[in-house]
Amino acid sequence: MKPYLVFSLTAALGAMGELAGHERRGSLAWPGRSAILGLLGAALGIDRDGDFAALDALDLAVAVFDAGAPLRDYHTVETVPSAAAKRPNSRPEALAVARGRTNTTITLRDYRAGALYGVAVWGEGLEALAAALMRPRYTLYLGRKSCPLAAPPGAKVIEADSPEAALAYLTLPPWRRARTATARMLICDATEDDVVQEQVHDIPRDRALWHFAPRRVALRDVTITVGGAP
Repeated sequence: MKPYLVFSLTAALGAMGELAGHERRGSLAWPGRSAILGLLGAALGIDRDGDFAALDALDLAVAVFDAGAPLRDYHTVETVPSAAAKRPNSRPEALAVARGRTNTTITLRDYRAGALYGVAVWGEGLEALAAALMRPRYTLYLGRKSCPLAAPPGAKVIEADSPEAALAYLTLPPWRRARTATARMLICDATEDDVVQEQVHDIPRDRALWHFAPRRVALRDVTITVGGAP
C-alpha cells in the first residue's frame, strides 16, 4: 500500500483543453494532466511562470463518474485592422476609428456540462497539496476561468493498493452524498499491457508559450463505486 491524494472535480461547465486553433477551442471528455497540475498550482499559489518542478514529478489518474453533456458556445469576435487603429487609447476608440472596417469572426467554444471526476495523485508532498486544496490561494477552475468549481474538492490522503482502490474513498459533492456514484473508466499513463490507448497533448513543456508534449494514456474499464460517506 502507498499514500494517494484523492479529490473530486465538478462544475456546472467545464472545459478540458485540447489542441486549439483560432476559431475552435475544443474540450476533452476528462481533465488532462496539464489542467490538473495547473489546478494544484493554483491551490498552492504558484503563478504561471513559477516553479512547477515538484508538481511535474507527480503521477495521477482520473476516473470519469459523470462525463457531462457536451455544450458548444458561439462567439463573435471583432478585431480592428492595425492600419486603421493607429494606437488607440481604448477598444471603443479603435472601433470608432475603424468605421466599419473591422474583421468579424465566429469562434466556437466547447464545454462539458455537469461533469464529475475523481482524481488520484501519488508522489511527494501529498499532505501539503491536500491542505492547499482545502484552502486554495487562487480560485480553482475546471478549465477556463468561466468554469469555477461547483463544490470543494474534498481532498484527503489515504493508503491504498491502487488508484482505483483509493478513488473509492472520494468525498462526493453535497448533492450526491445521499446516493452512490460509479465510475466506469480510468485514465492514466499507458503501459504495454493496455489494450485501449489514446494520445493526448497535455504534458506542459513551456507554460509561457503554451507548448504541450504528447503522451499515451490508457482508457481502462473499471468499476469504482463511492458510497457517498463524507
